[in-house]
Amino acid sequence: MEKIRVAFFAEILIADFDGASRTMFQLFERIDHDRFEFLFICGTGPEQVAGFECLHLPTIQIPLNSKYKIALPALGTKTIQARLDAFAPDVIHIATPSPMGHFALDYASRKEIPVVTIYHTHFISYIHYYLKYLPFLISPVEKLAQNIQNRFYDGCQKVYVPSSSMVSELGKMGMDAGKMKIWKRGIDGALFSPTKKNPDYLRQLTGNDLPTVFFASRLVWEKNLETLIEIHHLLQEENVSCNFLIAGDGVASKECRQRMSDAIFLGEVDHETLSVLYASATVFVFTSVSETFGNVVLEAMASGLVPVVADGGGSRDFITNGENGYKCEPNDAAEYVGRIKKLIESRLLRHSLSKNAIEHSRAYDWDELANIYFNDLAELASPVEATIQA
Repeated sequence: MEKIRVAFFAEILIADFDGASRTMFQLFERIDHDRFEFLFICGTGPEQVAGFECLHLPTIQIPLNSKYKIALPALGTKTIQARLDAFAPDVIHIATPSPMGHFALDYASRKEIPVVTIYHTHFISYIHYYLKYLPFLISPVEKLAQNIQNRFYDGCQKVYVPSSSMVSELGKMGMDAGKMKIWKRGIDGALFSPTKKNPDYLRQLTGNDLPTVFFASRLVWEKNLETLIEIHHLLQEENVSCNFLIAGDGVASKECRQRMSDAIFLGEVDHETLSVLYASATVFVFTSVSETFGNVVLEAMASGLVPVVADGGGSRDFITNGENGYKCEPNDAAEYVGRIKKLIESRLLRHSLSKNAIEHSRAYDWDELANIYFNDLAELASPVEATIQA
């Protein structure tokens, strides 16, 4: 049987680099080599991915964020086109609507090749944070970004969106609902589990046995860190005896450390360490409203850690208020603190919500999601053949 050829475009192809990378590598680990042939094109990544060639493009560093680089296809157009022509893809996967993503979409359009993409990052939600000191620009820039985004995604045949909330929000922005398909994210239940609980490790970090409020994310302002800082200050003002533990790093790290001097900052931690922190802490707090899905919330729930999250973005879809966690008005620090105090004070309540959180997390299975993805690739590559096989 002839293999289905997939050209996969992504800015960064490094396992565990961020939530988007972890999602992509979960798929790569499940590629059936007897059924598919992949060609990877990236800005930053290894020489091979899952045993397949990985073609590299010149990159430029993103201003104010040294961690991320953008690929510049204009500096290698002939090379990419020649390799793509030789590969003759049946389907193209585009990770992000970057310059490389637009190049790939243009190539696919000219060659009449179907395109699939995953809506990883809700970039439009970042505009408010980056233009907060120029508020008169927020609305026009958001409208421009929406138009550009919609044109890109309308050029794709299938757009995976991770939550019903995000489908609704994108639809209100004018994105074609007919192109969108809810495709969530999976969870590694062996890695993120209540069995990883280790009070001794937590005691080594904190120096005490007080309850621990835990936050894990990149430290960038679009994660609504101003509200996180307010929560920390309000817990102190109300004399709530607890540790405030933060895992993650980013451009806002220095200021966060200055403004939350009593918090314990761990910097970036690996997933094994993160799993222990989830399972050992008392409450998980997550203030971001810019998530399309919110992997960290699901990881916390699978670990038995009850989340208190912003009622915004994709993360809110996990939570049934008072059953497996709590949702708060995104910028209302007092509401978060009220929920946190309630959970700290009641072991019985934590136990009940923790049990439900674990049960909810079990519905997110990577094998099932990968099967959907690869079957969709087959259908896009050859709709008639896929229908016959089905």
